[in-house]
Amino acid sequence: MANIATIEAVSRERAGKGAARATRRTGKVPAVIYGAHLPPSLIALDPREVLRELHRGGWRSRLYEVKLDGQSTRELLRDVQFHPVTDQPEHVDFQRLAAGEKIRVAVAVHFDNEAASPGLKRGGVLNVVRHTVEVYADPDQVPERFHADLGGLDFNDNVRWHDLKGTEGMRPVIGDRDFVVATVAPPTKIAEVVAEGGPAGSPTPAAAVAKGGAAAKGGAPAKGAAPAKGAAPAKGGAAPAKPAAKPAAKKG
Repeated sequence: MANIATIEAVSRERAGKGAARATRRTGKVPAVIYGAHLPPSLIALDPREVLRELHRGGWRSRLYEVKLDGQSTRELLRDVQFHPVTDQPEHVDFQRLAAGEKIRVAVAVHFDNEAASPGLKRGGVLNVVRHTVEVYADPDQVPERFHADLGGLDFNDNVRWHDLKGTEGMRPVIGDRDFVVATVAPPTKIAEVVAEGGPAGSPTPAAAVAKGGAAAKGGAPAKGAAPAKGAAPAKGGAAPAKPAAKPAAKKG
């Protein structure tokens, strides 16, 4: 069943940037209604009503009864422009609905039974490919949301278009395949890095070299190496040879 909301509007006479700024100075939000082969209607809205609808969520698929000058027309809220600094709504576009014509609308997807999914219970992640699905539908049959049942889904299982509930009488805009809406992805694991050439936990070659260097520090020099300057000879080693005595001078 269609989700319909009511919003009050007042007429405004002039179009253009100057007229829109003048409307904002009065505390209203300028808006326009177009479509259904009729000339556009210039209206102004209470910003509190606009923010109320935006905060409710699902406004792109909600039908609106816009009350203007004592008459009501059915519209879709197509676009909202915001101030770049304050984020307040500055302009709103409505599409007028024509009787008997299907409309293209984006419907939000709601995921049910997450706690019953074996894959999610074992640490999997729900990868949502499409938060909304665009369909062609009768204006009176647009639902507030589609429902996707996650119960029973394990790793690498998908939710596709045909799995959604509430799509009766609608045709998806993507019509050439049964497209994916969401996937239950397995958890990712970081493999333990094992040092090459030894069991896990053994020092790496670089660590072993560093350890050996630390042990050698202050110890005996390697075989064949000259002792450091001023250092005593190693214990048990041969004493350096004494220099030969000079021959005595020959008398007479």
